[in-house]
Amino acid sequence: MRLPLFLSIAVLLAAGQAAVAAPAPEMVDISGANGKLSALLYKPDGNGPFPAVIALHGCGGLSDPSGPIKPRYADWADQLLKSGHVVLLPDSYGSRELGPQCHAKTRRAAGRRERLADIGAARHWLAQQSFVARQRIGLIGWDTGASALLWAVRPQTVIAKGEPEFRSAIAFYPDCRSSARLGWSARVPTLLLIGGNDDISSASACRAMIEGAQGRSALARIVVYPGAYHDFDRAGVKLHLTSAGDPGEPEQGHLGFDPAARSDAEKRVSHWLGR
Repeated sequence: MRLPLFLSIAVLLAAGQAAVAAPAPEMVDISGANGKLSALLYKPDGNGPFPAVIALHGCGGLSDPSGPIKPRYADWADQLLKSGHVVLLPDSYGSRELGPQCHAKTRRAAGRRERLADIGAARHWLAQQSFVARQRIGLIGWDTGASALLWAVRPQTVIAKGEPEFRSAIAFYPDCRSSARLGWSARVPTLLLIGGNDDISSASACRAMIEGAQGRSALARIVVYPGAYHDFDRAGVKLHLTSAGDPGEPEQGHLGFDPAARSDAEKRVSHWLGR
């Protein structure tokens, strides 16, 4: 049975364990359109105001039975903290008492509805915090979180009137096929990072989406890493074919860490968020 987010944190701290390099996060509760949204907050030392990033987990969810946050997200939170960012990670699945959604035929936390609402609630909460630079709130997402990000930055999407716009957005290997068919464009600078061998998402669809937005969009760029696969930034994961028996992985395709692609992505993320 999946432990609630606050209980997972308590268990981890009581055991005196530190599974990842990042400092222990603070759990915060955010009021949203669909009720309470739980999130993990990483904050640099000091009073700020600091630039902030809303980080959107993929289809496997934010946490797993071993702790309140998966190593991939703790790893990136550590990287973003080192660059002076507040990092807020909304738990879109745990807040709705959902497990991983990778194999869900009908998503119960869809990118165009529930996750879009979560992004709006997270941005509103951050904009109210004295330690956050309200004009420098960005977005970063992975997999289905990146797909939700693509919806969030479209010109047709109004998340919160009267609040500062997102400063920038970074999408790791989203599924671009639906957005490409609908003539996607962005209202904020958006960077897309994907492996050339990604057979879960589609690099060609993402390239077509970005190229189709030229001339009618805010700055949009794509970087395709030759030979890299889905989850190329997930340190320590050997290249493998996903298992239908693992609810935390996509049903069909390959996952695997690519050190060169990850190293380059770290530099590009730092540069893009520093714009």
